[in-house]
Amino acid sequence: MIDPLDASLKVAGAGLAAQSERLRIVSENMANAQSTGKAAGADPYTRKTISFVNELDRASGVRLVRVNSVGVDSSPFVIEHDPGNPAADASGNVKRPNVNLLLEMGDMREANRAYEADLQIMKQTRELVAMTVELLKGA
Repeated sequence: MIDPLDASLKVAGAGLAAQSERLRIVSENMANAQSTGKAAGADPYTRKTISFVNELDRASGVRLVRVNSVGVDSSPFVIEHDPGNPAADASGNVKRPNVNLLLEMGDMREANRAYEADLQIMKQTRELVAMTVELLKGA
């Protein structure tokens, strides 16, 4: 059986890694929110999505979160009439990415808070380990 303090560090560490990847995906979506296709009528940037899975780490007996997959959003592109744009098709329409900045900002805030919570768990666990070591020194 694994030490509970060690288990909490493993769980928090896995959460940090997962939320870090989530923040990377959200940042990529936001950075490409205005990216159009390279050629006339070409598809623009497609929003990426991320999913997680809860997995048992057999060595420690602890359930850890990890990234299951990074996919693409199948929602339709936004069509905008902009005949002067180099990415415009013969009708003057430009396909814009299917990225909703409000949705991405909400997702970023949620990922940031989860990341901070995992950091707090690691800090408190480290303090508990230090207190335990101090108690053992005095014994």
